[in-house]
Amino acid sequence: MGMELERECPNCGETGFWRTASMMIHIGEKVKWSCNECGYGFVTIDETVDTATA
Repeated sequence: MGMELERECPNCGETGFWRTASMMIHIGEKVKWSCNECGYGFVTIDETVDTATA
């Protein structure tokens, strides 16, 4: 997984997120993403969990 993610921010509408943190947990890699413009953040865990869509 790269350091940038192209996705529209639900808060400000801009596209582009930076990977701000990651760690391995028992169900996969947990990654925190932050919007380049407004700082909106969400978490993904492998392909199974995505808090931006919750």
